[in-house]
Amino acid sequence: MKTTVRTHKIPGYGPTLRTATRLTEQAVPVVNRAVAGTMPDVEVILTNERGMAELMAAADVALAGALDRRTLATAERAARKTARDIQAIATPRPDGSALVLIDVDKHPAPAEFAVTIIHELVHAMQFSRRGVLERCVANVRDRYRIERMSRRQAREHDRLLDQEEAEAYGHEYLANRIVPGAHP
Repeated sequence: MKTTVRTHKIPGYGPTLRTATRLTEQAVPVVNRAVAGTMPDVEVILTNERGMAELMAAADVALAGALDRRTLATAERAARKTARDIQAIATPRPDGSALVLIDVDKHPAPAEFAVTIIHELVHAMQFSRRGVLERCVANVRDRYRIERMSRRQAREHDRLLDQEEAEAYGHEYLANRIVPGAHP
């Protein structure tokens, strides 16, 4: 279980990087004790909206396998649209590790960052559970029309995704252990 924190295309965020590293190092053992599963190797990347879209598209391409140029353009378009609406995202990697992308512009204080990192680390723990990585790969391949999922599989994926999201929201109270008063 190795955790790395770095920035991507945001110069001058040294103090933010140090704070994020400290909070991430404190959050990993808290989440590891509270959530079922094993903590995989996690890479946390702090970036802005544009960098987030770029890294999300690259992560989807790595997860889906070989893509043609048209599908790659579709992935980049979808990532740009998604990056506008979200604060952070956790994505599994084919090697079993997890990638957590965080938009630093949407986290003005350590308290907000603490809640987000707890939420995303819970998702990283979920990726280590049996069948989750395969389901995520199948979903990405279906999204880019490489290999279609049946309607039943798609419904099952959506149902499990809702359960996993509810679990992550349910564990956000753990942020109070690393930044008191972070979660109401």
